[in-house]
Amino acid sequence: MSDHTVGEPRIALSPGIVRSILRIQVFTIIWMSVEAAVSLVAAGRARSPALLAFGGDSVIELLSASVVFLRFQSESNQEKAERLASKVAGALLFTLSICVVLTSTLSLLGSHEPHPSFMGIAVLLGAAFIMPWLARKKRELAAIGSSAALRADAVESSLCGYLAWIALAGLALNAVWKKPWADPVAALVLVPIIVREGWVAIRQSRLSCDC
Repeated sequence: MSDHTVGEPRIALSPGIVRSILRIQVFTIIWMSVEAAVSLVAAGRARSPALLAFGGDSVIELLSASVVFLRFQSESNQEKAERLASKVAGALLFTLSICVVLTSTLSLLGSHEPHPSFMGIAVLLGAAFIMPWLARKKRELAAIGSSAALRADAVESSLCGYLAWIALAGLALNAVWKKPWADPVAALVLVPIIVREGWVAIRQSRLSCDC
């Protein structure tokens, strides 16, 4: 998860803007659910560290989108829920990083060889184009509504698009040019980005409401 500003002031938004924000978040939640499920299933079938990293990150993105949806659906204060979600997400991201490193290392040492995954390539291609579009829409709505939470969610959507291209490169090299080492290498490239997301999420969960 990226830089959520905990305790952001809630300003009066028109019902139309709120409905637009809720619609884009519902679409995000639906897509992230499909993206995470397909990626993780494909990762298991193909023994793909890159898909494991991408699918695990997609689960965290789903959590983030759900928190933002709740903030705009209800007039009640969602700050505690956002801080808790940030803390949980940070812990999960660090755990995911460890799993990806171990899986990638075992793969590079020859313990198991990743298989080509056309299912994985398909979902990564979808994410590579859908997530930048989502990020653009969220940035526009965040500017109108002066929402730091939605702006941060837009950054996460954009980051998910970058992750998709990196993972896609590894899977494509394996599928087309028969380079099984490319999959775990792509996964290891994703690890520093995922660790940074985890660190930011943990830091934001510790911020007070007066920040």
